[in-house]
Amino acid sequence: MSGWWAHLEERTCREVDAAVLRDRRLSAVRSVWEASRPLGIGLHEAERVVHTRYEALGDRVQHTPPDPLDLPSLAARAAALPGRVAAVEAVWDGDTVHDYWFVLLVAVLDSPDGASRLATVYRRPDGSPPGIAAAKAGRAPARHLGVPFHFASPDAPDDDEDL
Repeated sequence: MSGWWAHLEERTCREVDAAVLRDRRLSAVRSVWEASRPLGIGLHEAERVVHTRYEALGDRVQHTPPDPLDLPSLAARAAALPGRVAAVEAVWDGDTVHDYWFVLLVAVLDSPDGASRLATVYRRPDGSPPGIAAAKAGRAPARHLGVPFHFASPDAPDDDEDL
């Protein structure tokens, strides 16, 4: 376990464990980081502390189910957006603490200008790599909406892309 855990106040430890048990990783990291900045801990080390708590709490963590990738679910998410979808795009992202890659499926909007997440695609339960699953899932709503689908690197992680 990270040695930093022992230096956190009891209230912070309870807050972090509560966030981890609800699978709220970013909230837990923020709690560790904010509470330990005076001790000199950086964001990367705060992520390691939280990762260690996930391991320690194990089966008690209520993991968030994966986003649905079926066309009706993705089309409904796209329809709920505040503007017109101009394209669907898949972009690699990663978790440096756990050293794994995932893909964000996003709807690129032309009005208002911007992008909104449709789904996050992790390695699928059937073992499909996230790039392959994201490419398949992203094409369906793009066809349904009559807009282009773009995925610069479906076969290999590449986080140099910008939306």
